[in-house]
Amino acid sequence: MDINTIISHFNGSFIATPQAMQEKLSRIKAYVFDWDGVFNDGVKDENGTSSFSEVDAMGTNMLRFNHYLRHNDVPIVAIMSGERNSAAWTLAKRECYHAVYSKIKMKTEALQHLCHKHGIQPSEVAFVFDDVLDFGAAEICGLRIMVTRPCSPLLAEFAVQNGLVDYMTGCTGGAGAVREAVELLTGISGLYNETIANRMRYTDTYRNYIELRNLTVPLFYISKDSQIIEEH
Repeated sequence: MDINTIISHFNGSFIATPQAMQEKLSRIKAYVFDWDGVFNDGVKDENGTSSFSEVDAMGTNMLRFNHYLRHNDVPIVAIMSGERNSAAWTLAKRECYHAVYSKIKMKTEALQHLCHKHGIQPSEVAFVFDDVLDFGAAEICGLRIMVTRPCSPLLAEFAVQNGLVDYMTGCTGGAGAVREAVELLTGISGLYNETIANRMRYTDTYRNYIELRNLTVPLFYISKDSQIIEEH
């Protein structure tokens, strides 16, 4: 499937060219997701919890497997949130993400912490985000996908004018935005069909990936007194 055919299926906005995004993707070693407004619509219950979709969760797994096919390595995955959310912990444990950062007001601090721990650069991070608190991290990440919504067109325009975004989703948070983002990245990788076919047939290649992925034990961090500390 050529790249022009792939991009014709997406209703979001390409700020960078698909070819430029493809080049950026080749250098990515980690995938970082904001939580509220990305995995969900930002609405919380009385306990401060917001949910996630199995559609999005499956998408992140396919993206990681796609990365494994391209690099023979399981990529780093982290969630960074301004709040502490039990559903984010649940997803990270089940899907064997590397980290969840909670109560993070400066996402750049969490990003630098993640990069230092894993020996990578911010330019090697793909970031899926939605709001102004994420802009500092988006400014230094290598590949940026912004989840947009009709109520904040000026915010989206600010991101474009200030070079903070490569692609803006057509779907909103909680309505398939994460799946759109990871579907796009998997598509422009050039190995979309191989990714899906291996999972569909549960091949030895996919089994090997799952065994490696499941060795990851998530670490949970919180920002306290201007320091990022591990929670147990």
